[in-house]
Amino acid sequence: MAEAERIIGTPDTPDAAGNGRERPGEDAAAAAGASGTDEPAAAGQTRGKRRIAVLFAVATVAYALDLISKMIVVAKLEHHPPIEIIGDWLRFEAIRNAGAAFGFGEAFTVIFTMIAAAVIVVIARLARKLYSLPWAIALGLLLGGALGNLTDRIFRAPGVFEGAVVDFIAPKHFAVFNLADSAIVCGGILIVLLSFKGLDPDGTVHKG
Repeated sequence: MAEAERIIGTPDTPDAAGNGRERPGEDAAAAAGASGTDEPAAAGQTRGKRRIAVLFAVATVAYALDLISKMIVVAKLEHHPPIEIIGDWLRFEAIRNAGAAFGFGEAFTVIFTMIAAAVIVVIARLARKLYSLPWAIALGLLLGGALGNLTDRIFRAPGVFEGAVVDFIAPKHFAVFNLADSAIVCGGILIVLLSFKGLDPDGTVHKG
């Protein structure tokens, strides 16, 4: 968790100002601040609140879609033959997965539950310094996916923190997964791309 917060840094400290990073609009804000106005600070706070709102909006949509899809699968597809969507290349098949994403590590259900809970806590803490829209979307996807699978871990059989996740998307020659897994993977890929571009969650950009 400390490593995750280190990535963000604190843009208001001298170290952040001299470590080769810049935040869009930083020079203008400094100039305006020197003239004795508080408008740049207020604008920054507003922008931060909007990014946080985007994060939780994306997380809510991802979580809702995952929850609704699993409810439909359990009600209509479980204990029934798979439904072919694109021949045998893609089908919907209800499977209870006690492991991690894509069916790995079924012997460590409680550990994966703890990891998912830790991810949610880390994202909530990072949100305090979030000023980047792409990062808000990426973290929102991670948060929504983690919440989706954590809900299964807590409320589904065989018991609290040991529940099996409902998977149903079954491509040919690939592991069965769900919408929460998809959100987590998409969020992770977006974070990797943003890191390669040098964009940090607090809106600062690494200079080449």
